[in-house]
Amino acid sequence: MSEPTIVERITASGIVAVLRADRPEAVVDIAEALLAGGVDAIEVTFTVPKAHQVLEAVADRLGGKIVLGAGTVLDPETARLAILAGAEFVVSPAINLQTIELCRRYSKAILPGALTPTEVLTAWQAGADVVKIFPSEITGPQYLKALHGPLPHIKLMPTGGVNLKTAVDFLKAGACALGVGGSLIEKEAVASGNMQRIADLAAEYVKIVQDFRASR
Repeated sequence: MSEPTIVERITASGIVAVLRADRPEAVVDIAEALLAGGVDAIEVTFTVPKAHQVLEAVADRLGGKIVLGAGTVLDPETARLAILAGAEFVVSPAINLQTIELCRRYSKAILPGALTPTEVLTAWQAGADVVKIFPSEITGPQYLKALHGPLPHIKLMPTGGVNLKTAVDFLKAGACALGVGGSLIEKEAVASGNMQRIADLAAEYVKIVQDFRASR
């Protein structure tokens, strides 16, 4: 039996934790807490100070246990830096064709951001593995459902506006996975070092996905 692909691992998890932190040294602990709660697809954004070093630290600690991604990647130079640091998937808030090309070259998954139907199709035709619908806090689940109707073959992942109350609605709308940031990695929990809170929230999100899929 062949090993699952990066995209298969991301969609199997159903949750991509978008990890932003002001203190780089906290990121590894947060990643471990997410894994303890069952979330094993973790995206470290390049808004984190010294992000490439943080990616290396997470990869060193949790390597084979998680699928590690780099987020807020705006150009191919940053994408290559992230891949060399251990990222297996790359996420962007927008479409950059050169970034998509680079990720295809290195057989890493690419999840560019898009909003309109034209952007979604452009990203997919260019080689996107999953299209991140961003910012979903503005458009909501109904918009995702509207996109999914004529584009059922395209894997869509909403990011922004996903929380414990909206997660099921986004899944019903056709999301292949959910990008979850601040409602999973709470600033208060990070500031106080309450990693158990993050692990507990991760477990709640995982259960929502599992229960939804089991009901289908």
